[in-house]
Amino acid sequence: MRVPRRTVRLRLTLLYGGLFLISGAGLLGVTYFLVQHAVAASFPPALDLSHDLYPEIDPEAPGSMLQALSIVTREAVARQNVEVMRQLLTSSGVALALMSAISIVLGWIVAGRILRRLRTIAATTRDISATNLHRRLALDGPADELKELGDTIDGLLCRLEDAFQSQRQFVGNASHELRTPLNRQRVLGQVALSDPEATVASLRAAHERILIAGAQQERLIEALLTLSRGQAGIEVLNPFDVAALTHEILDSRRAEAASRGLEIRSSIAAATAAGHRPLAERLVANLVDNALRHNTADGWVEVSTESAAGRAVLTVANSGPVVPPDVVERLYQPFQRLGAARTGEGLGLGLSIVQAVALAHGAAVTTVARPQGGLVITITFPR
Repeated sequence: MRVPRRTVRLRLTLLYGGLFLISGAGLLGVTYFLVQHAVAASFPPALDLSHDLYPEIDPEAPGSMLQALSIVTREAVARQNVEVMRQLLTSSGVALALMSAISIVLGWIVAGRILRRLRTIAATTRDISATNLHRRLALDGPADELKELGDTIDGLLCRLEDAFQSQRQFVGNASHELRTPLNRQRVLGQVALSDPEATVASLRAAHERILIAGAQQERLIEALLTLSRGQAGIEVLNPFDVAALTHEILDSRRAEAASRGLEIRSSIAAATAAGHRPLAERLVANLVDNALRHNTADGWVEVSTESAAGRAVLTVANSGPVVPPDVVERLYQPFQRLGAARTGEGLGLGLSIVQAVALAHGAAVTTVARPQGGLVITITFPR
């Protein structure tokens, strides 16, 4: 014998029926007690055979007619009351059983109507896949818990659609960025091999250019791995000194800043955060590198660390070309560069890695475009 599946509708029906049965039994019990009490209170009293009321009757005489009549009357009324209470109990039990059955049927119908929208949610969600994430439940009806659930799922589907779209765009951009150095390597190799008058010097030069293209591929792959690792999150949080880490990065970039004619200003104060130090190091390095590469002649880069309300705060500001405020958020998307000034160097992943590592640490990223040019980027780590 197959046991019926314990669906929510079945459980709700049994719950409705059980609650009705318990409440009905309690109500009938109280009614039975009150009726029994009322009947007992209306029971006829024994006849008063006192000598004052009936001097002609001897109350001590056991066989008197009035005494016999009193006993017979009381016994008849008692039997009648017992029969009435028995019929009341039987009728109440039958009525309770009948109404319990009706309540189960009505509970099944009501539960089905309540869960109808839930079945719609389940069926529609089951039909939605990666190829039709644009579909929405769009539930109508009153603003109850089921409507809230449907709206929540619609919001989730919207975020999933955006994530899938970003992933497709990222894969396409990554394929394009990787294909460029590969094509360059192949062309350089073909040109060197097809030259009938190739010399050792020309072949060496061709191989040096091939090695440069390979190094570009390595940097891109390393950046992609760092981005992926940052997006995966951090399992173990360890304390690290943001000030010391920033000081090391700045020392390693001063020579590059001098070669570019840029001034580095620093205000390093004690600041401690918790997380993954190598990833945090990549975050700081990318911010400083971004500020150095996207700058103007005789510009500057200003880096500061501090502890505010128990939170480590890192700020990197720089001079540079004017960045429209409406495109600031776009700079954090992979392979996004702003204008011709930003296409000469870099992979277009620096700020994407910054955002991914910051989110992995639970840090907030604030970016403000300076009216005079350049950006002010602030990373606020959690307590």
